[in-house]
Amino acid sequence: MPWSGKPGKKDLWCWACIALLGLYGFATLPLRAWLLGLNTYALAAFSGSNIAMVDIGARLRVGHEPWWWAGLLVGALTSIKFDWIFWWAGRLWGHGIIEVVAGRSKFAARTASAAERLAKRFGGPAVFIVWFIPFFPSAVVNAFVGDVGMRLRRFLLIDFAAAIVYRGLWMLLGYEIGTPAKDFVGVLAKYSNYLSYAAIALVVIGSIVRGQRAKSAA
Repeated sequence: MPWSGKPGKKDLWCWACIALLGLYGFATLPLRAWLLGLNTYALAAFSGSNIAMVDIGARLRVGHEPWWWAGLLVGALTSIKFDWIFWWAGRLWGHGIIEVVAGRSKFAARTASAAERLAKRFGGPAVFIVWFIPFFPSAVVNAFVGDVGMRLRRFLLIDFAAAIVYRGLWMLLGYEIGTPAKDFVGVLAKYSNYLSYAAIALVVIGSIVRGQRAKSAA
């Protein structure tokens, strides 16, 4: 566990939030696929999906799309809706939560170490930068800045600015590609249910494999 000694109420509440994040992600996989087939803006509002941003950008290119800016704003907001949890974890437990993230696997340990070095080097701006580095766990950076005392308001402002730019780049990509991007998203929507089943299967298989490796290591 990330804390030392007997956990208090804040420790238990924060740990419960982190545990629920994993359950939330797994439980909403089918819903995301369903929303992709239903309405792009609904998907953007629910998850801030990159696919939704590409579709909105492509639709803006090929036709009248007056609410693109609303899709971008709501997509950015929903993208950061849980980021405060790891900021809070860092404030409560310091490096302990980073060790938990790093302990998931060897790959997690490497990426967590790299993300922590990024945070140590750049401080607050690392919250922005980590959005654009593939495989770097933003949770580590968020926890680090929480640990060193960054105020929640400043953290959320930087995080939101990064989300706007990041989702905006995906929207720009859709705009630049135009019709082919719109057609591709249409194909994904057509087969969205099958994609959700495949994603669930991968999660389950991954959990089983990790469990077997843990037993072997023990």
